[in-house]
Amino acid sequence: MKVLVLNCGSSSLKYQVFDMKNEEVLAKGLVERIGIDGSRIKHEKTGKDAYKMDVAIPNHKVGIKVVLETLLDGDQGVLENLEELRAVGHRVVHGGEKFARSVVIDQEVLDVVEECVPLAPLHNPANLMGIRAMIEALPDVPQVAVFDTAFHQTMPDYAYTYGLPFHYYEKQRIRRYGFHGTSHFYVANRAAEMLGKPIEDLKIVTCHLGNGSSITAVKGGKSVDTSLGFGTVPGVLMGTRSGDIDPTVVLYLMEQDGIDPKSMSHILHKESGIQGVSGISSDLRDVEEAASKGNPRAALALNILCYGIRKHICAYAGAMGGIDAIVFTAGIGENSKTVREMTCKELGFLGARFDRERNNVRSEEAFISEPGSPVSILVVPTNEELVIARDTRDLGIR
Repeated sequence: MKVLVLNCGSSSLKYQVFDMKNEEVLAKGLVERIGIDGSRIKHEKTGKDAYKMDVAIPNHKVGIKVVLETLLDGDQGVLENLEELRAVGHRVVHGGEKFARSVVIDQEVLDVVEECVPLAPLHNPANLMGIRAMIEALPDVPQVAVFDTAFHQTMPDYAYTYGLPFHYYEKQRIRRYGFHGTSHFYVANRAAEMLGKPIEDLKIVTCHLGNGSSITAVKGGKSVDTSLGFGTVPGVLMGTRSGDIDPTVVLYLMEQDGIDPKSMSHILHKESGIQGVSGISSDLRDVEEAASKGNPRAALALNILCYGIRKHICAYAGAMGGIDAIVFTAGIGENSKTVREMTCKELGFLGARFDRERNNVRSEEAFISEPGSPVSILVVPTNEELVIARDTRDLGIR
């Protein structure tokens, strides 16, 4: 009962093979620099040293071929034959309003993912390339699409509707969509398990903090609000993305400095955020180090980030009419004790009693609130691949 999980980017392809009898990862890897000189595969069979091979990979079709050959390899592989793969799960970034759950891929699904390309122009085309290449390679194996946006389709209309003329929603579906849905779903449910309570009875704020970040209000197991919106810029400060910004600032800069839309998009997506404020790096580790040495702009970037996270936590507690738990996940959330402390040390008024000693953890499940704290604070490493594998098993295996 083996499942292959794929996450295709424009020039990369991440994969994992699961044995769903015990949800064990048998192998994982990365094909990188697809269509670029210096392409290679990095592969790791569980229990063995990592394996690397430079190989020409001009497109995703060849990338899929290399992955399957590696999985069949006598030394590095984990499959005796391709018939052992019972289904393939694909991460798809945007499913628009059509998908509130994962689905088996057919032509109708492909058409909808294609329709959503304008909503996710950097991601959906790459997702489609991976899906089509895998369908061609394994035409008889069920393929499942798991959408980043699906978990947030439970948001009420007053949370996802923008204050624009309503015809923009009616004709062009301009609204809040949200992202990182599989991560928010996984960590919220895992937090409920750690708390020993039904998720239906809980109000949880999940903080997915990485190079891209989003905060989500999860009430009764459902997303009711989230910080990312139509695109991936709003919310808290990110690696190179601005987070929330007054739209009139964008208009002002475009008019005053003669900045065209494409250049403005580049500024908001690639030149802003932690990188733009600190002037040092988009990597928070570099910024934390600089701040500890007295760099004022690094300290400012760190404060903007933690202030923004704290604001969203408090806002979502209000939106849900209470809060039972705060969960930190993803690269920054799982590893930065500084960000967690700066965010949580002033949340005692909510009933979240932060414990500095318990906060001394990295990339492991932990409670970082005081024992008996009315609001629990947790670190839960995310596992989006496992969510995809489970949905794929449930939908795809016959």
